[in-house]
Parts: sequence; C-alpha cells; structure tokens
Amino acid sequence: MAHEILDGSSMQRALTRITYEIIEQNKGVDNLVFVGIKTRGVYLAKRLAKRLNQLENVEIPVAPLDVSLYRDDRHVPDHTQEPTVKTDQLDIDITNKHVILVDDVLFTGRTVRAALDALMDMGRPTRISLAVLVDRGHRELPIRPDFVGKNIPTAMNETVHVAVEEYDGHEDVTIEHN
Repeated sequence: MAHEILDGSSMQRALTRITYEIIEQNKGVDNLVFVGIKTRGVYLAKRLAKRLNQLENVEIPVAPLDVSLYRDDRHVPDHTQEPTVKTDQLDIDITNKHVILVDDVLFTGRTVRAALDALMDMGRPTRISLAVLVDRGHRELPIRPDFVGKNIPTAMNETVHVAVEEYDGHEDVTIEHN
C-alpha cells in the first residue's frame, strides 16, 4: 500500500521554492535552459520555467532528454547492432549555457550520470546544475542535487512514485514498501 508523502499543493510549494533558489543562486536567470529527463522530469522542468516566467518575466527554454541509450544498467538482449545516439534530440543549443537538469526522483544517480553523458554529446554547457523534486538517498555514484524539493529517507526495498497531472492525471508523491 502506498503512503502519500506530498500532495499536489505540497509539490507546487516545493517547485516554487526550487524556483526561488535557482534565481538566488544564479543571481538572476540569464543564460539558463531547463532540460527535463523523460518522462516526469520534462513536466517538472516546464513548471519551473513557467514559475520563473511569472517571477522574472523571462522565457526560459525547456527541452526533453531521453537518456535510455546512455544507461549503464539496462541491457539490450541483441548485441549485434549498436544503438544510434541522436545528438540532435535537444531542440535548443546548450553550448555556453547554464543547464538546469530536472528529474523527479534522485536515487542511485545512474539516470543523472546517463543524462550528463547525453548532454556532453550535445554541446558544451558552461555549467550543469541538478534539480530534483525528491532525493531519496542510496547513491551509487558521487552525484548530489543542487536544488531539492524534499529529502525522503527510504529503505532499499521501497519505491517512490511521483505523479504529475499532465501525465498521470493526478498529483502526488507516494512511497510504497515492496
């Protein structure tokens, strides 16, 4: 049975707090781009950009990023053909930009590592920061977020689910014991 950690209002407050932190730490919003890790990270990145626009009256570009080809923990059963890496998957130029990488949950760090590899194949940003709605710990790699909505200590046998209205039809963050 899933236990609700954040409801929709709490999620929105966490994203608003992250938005203010981004503005403060960057002393403005010049040269920023948001890159959301598919799937829910894209929707969260769009929300951050919208909130930034409301606060600073500036349109911040948002792009989705599919990291599936860069994962080191997903195995392809047919090794006879190398996957084709699409270096043009971002519809924005990240070279010399400050990229805010956005994801829903930070766990082992492997998704973020894959995203960093993908970003490096697509350009040379001046800086990359990481924003996550939930940091649940249990890192396998030396990766830490710059902006966190909520730290949720979890056990390894628990799963954190983030639901966003745009994709799931409702909003919440739940934790489930497996």
